[in-house]
Amino acid sequence: FKDQIVAALPKHLTADRMSRIVMTEVRKTPKLLQCDPKSLFGAVIQASQIGLEPGSAMGHCYLIPYGKNVNLIIGYRGMIDLARRSGQIISIEARAVYREDEFSYSFGLNPDLKHTPAANPSEDRGAPIYFYAVARLVGGGVQWDVMSIGEVCEIMDNTQSKGKSGPWKSHFAEMGKKTVVRRLFKFLPVSIEMQSAVGLDEMADAGVDQQNSAVIAGEFTTIDDVGEAEPDSKTEAIKEKLRAKIQETSVDPETGEIISDAPEAK
Repeated sequence: FKDQIVAALPKHLTADRMSRIVMTEVRKTPKLLQCDPKSLFGAVIQASQIGLEPGSAMGHCYLIPYGKNVNLIIGYRGMIDLARRSGQIISIEARAVYREDEFSYSFGLNPDLKHTPAANPSEDRGAPIYFYAVARLVGGGVQWDVMSIGEVCEIMDNTQSKGKSGPWKSHFAEMGKKTVVRRLFKFLPVSIEMQSAVGLDEMADAGVDQQNSAVIAGEFTTIDDVGEAEPDSKTEAIKEKLRAKIQETSVDPETGEIISDAPEAK
């Protein structure tokens, strides 16, 4: 399906690179091969369309098996990358606030946010208590949002994995940052790619089928026995169609003579 991947990828990615990345992910997560192949390939195409690399190396997005389906989970770095690519945002960042940090914020006519990490970064800063994201816009101004640990955990509890497996378990802080960035997107000038990424991510969280299989269109024949066998009725029907096609294109309809010795006539 390399041609389909090429058609979906943006300029900064190549089909060869995407193929290598996906093969690596399949080796790391063998359960992906137990899923519907159309769903797996569909998730790869979805990642290609929004220009994000699957896997933990970049942290852009993840291919997560859920039963027989593969869901595309957008990571924190993927959200940030899409926001920067929109051309409307100078910078965007998200941070976790830990129990030992100094942190305060207020809304209203003069919104304000202050965060001072613990003095010694090597010391235990405690558990995370807030997550926030800040975006600076090209036209001037700043947009930011804050979520408490309770709000983030409520989002996590409504996902399929509920923190028992997947990135919520292995990368909780990163998923918390992504959650607040995703909410901040509602206040930002977003691109189609960003809208698609948020939509896919929300469907994955809610356990809704991302309809990845819908991107594949084509015809195929299933061969049950690769050994020698007598042609069946379907095979004969295909041969008849081919004979008719050859006659249409290679025989003079008036004289019945062969027009040429072209390969299709033979």
